[in-house]
Amino acid sequence: MASGVNKAIIVGNLGEDPKTSVLPQGGAVTNFSVATSESWKDKNTGQMQERTEWHRVVMFNRLAEVAGEYLSKGSKVYVEGKIQTRKWKDQSGQDRYTTEIVGSQMQMLDSKETKPQPQAQQAKELDDDLPF
Repeated sequence: MASGVNKAIIVGNLGEDPKTSVLPQGGAVTNFSVATSESWKDKNTGQMQERTEWHRVVMFNRLAEVAGEYLSKGSKVYVEGKIQTRKWKDQSGQDRYTTEIVGSQMQMLDSKETKPQPQAQQAKELDDDLPF
């Protein structure tokens, strides 16, 4: 019998540029925040309401390198991973806790800035190089 499921899936926009660093053992680590928003119409006033949640995300190794290189503030991203709380000490020695999503999968959702050539144009260029 399974002991539980720890899985988080979010789709949102980066609130800051990712911060990438190298761990002492040599792997990369990248941290960034993702905003997810929901909106609804208030039943009492009829006004549209919106709520934004901020999620801390951390990624490791190759995924961290890709995130650090290709994501930037405002990027739309799909992140899948597990929720983890870690304990650390601040400068005054006080215990602090940070809850974050440890990303295991990522998909960049923004359209590419450089548009690919249409298929017909690519085929025409290939035909020009044929020797017959």
